[in-house]
Amino acid sequence: MLMYVVRRLLQAIPVFLGTTFLIYFMVFSMPGDPVLALFGDKTPNPAVLEAVRAQYNLDQPFFVQYLLYLKNLLTGNLGVTFSGQEVSEVFARAFPVTLKLVVMAVVIEFLLAVIIGLISGLRKGGIIDNTNLVVALVLSSVPPFVALFLAQYFIGIKLGWAPVTVGANATWGAMFLPALVIALTIYVTGMRLMRGSVIEAQNADYVRTASAKGLTRGRIVGVHVARNSLIPVITNTAASFGALIAGTTVTEGIFNIPGIGKVLFDAITRGENATVVTFVTILTIMYVIVNILVDLLYAVLDPRIRYV
Repeated sequence: MLMYVVRRLLQAIPVFLGTTFLIYFMVFSMPGDPVLALFGDKTPNPAVLEAVRAQYNLDQPFFVQYLLYLKNLLTGNLGVTFSGQEVSEVFARAFPVTLKLVVMAVVIEFLLAVIIGLISGLRKGGIIDNTNLVVALVLSSVPPFVALFLAQYFIGIKLGWAPVTVGANATWGAMFLPALVIALTIYVTGMRLMRGSVIEAQNADYVRTASAKGLTRGRIVGVHVARNSLIPVITNTAASFGALIAGTTVTEGIFNIPGIGKVLFDAITRGENATVVTFVTILTIMYVIVNILVDLLYAVLDPRIRYV
């Protein structure tokens, strides 16, 4: 088990280097002068421009900039934004907000996928199963930003059941509506995986053996069918977690949530290389760690899985 974790961590090194290089290159290749854009319509003194460029290493060639950034990153210096704030401080403020939103959405998505998928799998071909499939098809066909706007208008404005915008009040209650909408738009894949796994598990030898031993229906479903059907759902949930962490820009923009998505969007428009690359790098590392933890969880759910 320990050697498996070590191998996975070593595999994360090229992912880390490749991610930082590609993101840094894309930000570096964006048109325009980010330093000049800081002054708006004003024409700054050339000496001031050169001083600002030198401060952020923007007067160096691309590879020199990247190597200097990598050196600072590995020594714990995450850089400074154009507004003079430490990138680490900006991340520390924005990340808990995004994490709160994503955790809530993923938990709701996982519960919906498991419960609805289990019921549909146990009642394959019935009215409940067919209804669930139709509802899932409708929900998966609606673009997330459309669903978010509709929920904001009808539930937030018309009915007044939830805050229309979150703003600085990023509490669990204020973010329940966007989290619920996100969960409803992504639970479909997990539900179908759970349904298919349940249908397959019911015909497995170990389930027939458990039934022949006289175990109750509830124990067979709970211990043998549901437990062994969770692996693909957990994999999908882990992928959803990583995707949502890095892809909350639209949601945070619509509901005015001061999280990572909003900070990243502002940093990209300003050409702040350090902020964009640092945020993406940290999110990549988190994604790798989550996937390692999910792999280790497989062995807990299925005793047949062993890592060497």
